[in-house]
Amino acid sequence: MGEALNNWIETDEQRLANNFRVLREAAGDGTEVLAVVKANAYGHGAEMCAPMLVRAGARWLGVTCSSEGARVRRAVGPGTEILIMCGFLPEDVTSIVEYALTPVVWTAEQVAWLRAGVRVHVEVDTGMGRQGVLPGVQLDVLFERIAAAGLVMDGLFMHFCSSEVAGSELTQRQEHGFESAVAQARSAGLKPAWVHAGNSSTLDNPAQGWPWLVELAATVGARAMVRSGLALYGYALKIEGEGVSQVREKVTPVMTWKAHVLAVRSLAVGETVGYNATFTAKEPMRVAVLGVGYADGLRRELSWKADGSGGWVMLYGRRAAILGRVSMNLTVVDVTGIVSSGGAAVKAGDEATILGNGITADDHARMAGTIAYEIVCGVHPCG
Repeated sequence: MGEALNNWIETDEQRLANNFRVLREAAGDGTEVLAVVKANAYGHGAEMCAPMLVRAGARWLGVTCSSEGARVRRAVGPGTEILIMCGFLPEDVTSIVEYALTPVVWTAEQVAWLRAGVRVHVEVDTGMGRQGVLPGVQLDVLFERIAAAGLVMDGLFMHFCSSEVAGSELTQRQEHGFESAVAQARSAGLKPAWVHAGNSSTLDNPAQGWPWLVELAATVGARAMVRSGLALYGYALKIEGEGVSQVREKVTPVMTWKAHVLAVRSLAVGETVGYNATFTAKEPMRVAVLGVGYADGLRRELSWKADGSGGWVMLYGRRAAILGRVSMNLTVVDVTGIVSSGGAAVKAGDEATILGNGITADDHARMAGTIAYEIVCGVHPCG
C-alpha cells in the first residue's frame, strides 16, 4: 500500500509547454529561450519539469549549482545544454565534466579551477553588482586567462536589474555597458556561440530588449538568447510604466498545490483556534484541519486577520478561510456550510487546494507582502 501525503503539488505539462511556446513566440525566430529550472524549477520540481520542457522544445536549461545540474542531467539525458547560473567551487569541477555542464565564470580563480576544453559562459557586470566581471581592463584580463587555460568561451552575457520597468535609464546604461563588453570580445578575436541577456520581464517588455540583443549578438557572429524563469510557470511581474505586455496575460499557472483534510471538528461559541488563541468562534462552526503549514511553504502571513484580509483555501469549489495562525505543519480552515455538489459535508481525506483553482501565487504574495517568485520557490511539500 502507498502512503498518503499530507500535501503535494501537481504540475500541468500542457500548461508548461504552452507557456514555453508563448515565450518562444515573444522572443522571435532569431532568439533562443533558455528555460530556467533553478531553485528546483521555482518550487515545481526540476527533475520533473526539465524533461517536460525538453519535450516542449527547450534546448538550454538553467540550474543553480552543479548538484542540481547533475540531477537535471540524469533526468533529461544527453543532448540538452545545461548552464550553471550561480557560480561553482573547485569541488564541483568533477561533476561539471562528468555531466557535461556549462559553468558561468567571472573570476580568475574560477578559470584556474577548470580543465582545458570545458565550455564556459562569461558573465559581465553592467550594473547588477552581484556576479560578473566589469567591462574594460578586468574583462580583457579574463579573456586572456580563458584562452591561456584552454577553455572555450561559448557564451557572453549580462543580467538586467530592472527589466520590468519600461523605459528604464538604468537598463539603457546596462545595454551600453554590455555593448562595450561585446566589442571587447570582437577586438580580442573571440567568437562566442551565444550572447544573452534578460529574463521573463525582458520578454514581457520587448521595447527594452529587441531588436537590440539580436543585432548585438550578430556583431560577433553569435545567436541571441534570453533566460526565462518565472513566466514558464505562469507568472510575470507587472511592467511598470508605459509597457506593452506580450507574456503576462498569455501564460497560465502550472502548479496546483493541495493538502489533505486530516480531521473535521465542531467549534462552540467562545472556543479558540491556534497559537495565542487569535481566533474566537462567535457562533457554532465546523472547521477542518489541513496537513500543511509554514514548514511546507504556506506563509504565516496568511493567518487569520480580523479585517478579513487573511488567506483561504478551496474546498468543494468554495473558499474556506484560514482560522487562527498558520502553524508549522497544520492549518485550520472554516468549512461551515461547505458541502459537495451532492450534499456531502467536508470529511477527512478530502483535498483542499492551496494554490490553483482560483488561488494564485500573486494572491499569496499580496497577503504576505512579497512577490510571486518567493511564494512558488518556497513551496516544498511534506514527503
